[in-house]
Order: sequence, then structure tokens, then C-alpha cells
Amino acid sequence: MCRKLIALLLLLIPCQFLFAQNNLLKDFPEGFGPKEVGKRLAYRFLDRKHMLHAGKWISYPETFNWTGALRYAKLTKDKKLLSLLEERFEKLTSQEKQLLPIMNHVDLNMFGSLPLELYQITKDKRYFDLGIPYADTQWAVPQNADKKQKEWAGKGFSWQTRLWIDDMYMITIVQAQAYKATGDRKYIERAASEMVLYLDELQRPNGLFYHAPDVPFYWGRGNGWMAAGMTELLRLLPKDNKDRPRILKGYETMMKSLKDFQRPGGMWNQLIDEPDCWVETSGSAMFAYALISGVKQGWLDKQEYAPVARKAWLAMVPYINEKGDVAEVCVGTNKKNDKQYYYDRPRNVGDSHGQSPYLWCTFALLEK
Repeated sequence: MCRKLIALLLLLIPCQFLFAQNNLLKDFPEGFGPKEVGKRLAYRFLDRKHMLHAGKWISYPETFNWTGALRYAKLTKDKKLLSLLEERFEKLTSQEKQLLPIMNHVDLNMFGSLPLELYQITKDKRYFDLGIPYADTQWAVPQNADKKQKEWAGKGFSWQTRLWIDDMYMITIVQAQAYKATGDRKYIERAASEMVLYLDELQRPNGLFYHAPDVPFYWGRGNGWMAAGMTELLRLLPKDNKDRPRILKGYETMMKSLKDFQRPGGMWNQLIDEPDCWVETSGSAMFAYALISGVKQGWLDKQEYAPVARKAWLAMVPYINEKGDVAEVCVGTNKKNDKQYYYDRPRNVGDSHGQSPYLWCTFALLEK
């Protein structure tokens, strides 16, 4: 009898352990639940002034903050929030039309992802008609394109290609949204092809990415854009897409490296591989989003990576202040072949570069 009981207990232990792994991304202490955290962040967006690109157009950080709030509202069925977010957009397309980005740069074309998100939620064709040209013009070579831009286009890539790691969210997200809105595989397939180019050019053997071919530093948020971009693609890429295995391999290699470089407290540094560099929130949140998604989508082993993702989330939340603003966010950063430049970047509180990926984490944790 005793032996049978022991055998039964041995059988139950793996099941209990698996249950615990599943709950790592569900059960959180008070104040850390993704629904309550997401609500604070999403409603905070409504109080914010526009964050403009070059002082002229809606910037990519604001675009992603807006989209993140929309996704949170949709997932949680918060009709009030959705209505307020849509009202803000109606104002943009009427009283503030001059702030709509032009379509001539990788950091501006990504704006199309926002109206395409609204289209998927509301089915209002006005949003489709506004958003889809931003995806299309990313591959339509303008007359004033320079030689290098024409060369990229001639190889089948976006004429906006520049081999900065930031691009792999900017390009990916608008093409992915166009695919979701139309069902036309050309959008997701050309985004995947672009991603493979960047993987081949910028990912190092340790799984991390240089900021650019001539800037050999592992900048946190830059690597975050890559992690989030691969995550968005893997969520949508058809199983028979020829580039999916390569992207999945690049993603897995990166996640392993991120696990190794995670700080004891749960975050990642501004320069990921430099132990004396400061902890940075926006990149950490992007990594957390990629890890949470990987565990829940089955791309990563739960036993190995769920604790990493949970540790990151629990470390991130205390950086949100009483107003709902995220602290320790690196400001917008161009590439520079100077390591000290990355150490010295200013840090903001409430910068949309940080607000956005925090929101991504909330709906990644909430989704089934």
C-alpha cells in the first residue's frame, strides 16, 4: 500500500509542477495583475499630449502607445475606453489633419498600423482607406528615391531599408496589420523576407543584434524592437511560409541569450552585455513581451522560460509611478559608433517608448 502511494505521488509531482508553470503567467500579487496595470496605462494615454516626430507629425512612439491602448480595450471589452480612443482619433483626422504623417520614411509609414487596428475593431472602411496606403508606399519606390533605395527595391526589399534594428518593428507592424486587414499574403511575406535580411546582417552568434552594421553595440531597446518584431511575425506567419523556420531560429537564439543576460532583479540593461550599465525599462518590456508570447504560443519551453518572463514582469511594474508613467525610459536614440553615447543617453518618465511595450505585456498576459 505504501509503495502504491509513493508511486502515485511521484506521478502527481510532474502534473503539479506543470500546473505551477502555467500559473506563473496568470497568478500575480495585488497591484501586479495585467488587467489592473493595463487599465492604468491605457487610460493614462488619454491624458497625454501628442508626441510629434520632428515637431510635425504623430510619432511612432505615440502610434504604438495608441495601438496598445486599443488592443487592451478590445481584449478587456472596455467600451468606454474604446470610445474615448476613437474620439481622439476622430479629432486627429478632422481638426488635426496636419499631424497625419507623410509616407516617406520608415519611422512615419508605420503610422498606418494604427488606423488598420481601428479598422479591425470597428470595420469602418474609413480607417482601412487611411491605413493601407502607408503599407503600400513602403514598397512603392518614389521618383526621388536615391541609388541605394532603388537597389534595395530591386532586390525585393522595402526602399526604406537601412539596416537599423529599429526598422524590424516599424516595417513589420504596418505590413502585419495590412495582412490582418486584407488577408493578402504579400504583406506578411514581404515583411518576413525583410526580417530574414536583418537577421542575416545584424544578429550575432550570441543571439543579440548590433544597432547597425557599423555600430557594434547591443543596445537594449534596439534589440527590443527586433524581439517584438519577430514576435509579431511569428504570431501571424502561415506555417508554410518559407521564411518561418529561419525567423523562429533567430527568435529562439535571441531568447536564450536574453535569459542568460537577465539581471538578478529581473530587468535588462541599456547595453545588454555591460554589467555596469543602467537598467532600462522599454527594452526590458519588449523582451518580456517576446518571452510571454513565446511561452503562451508554445515557441518556448514553459519550464525554462515562464519563470524568466514572470521575473521580468514583477520587476517592471514598480517602475510605473502613481500617475501611470513608466520611469527609466531611454530617449529616442540614433545609431552612433560610440559606446559611451549609449551610457549617456538621457532617461525619461512617461515616454511613450516605454508606455507602449508595457501595454503589449498586459494583453500578452491576458490573452488566452
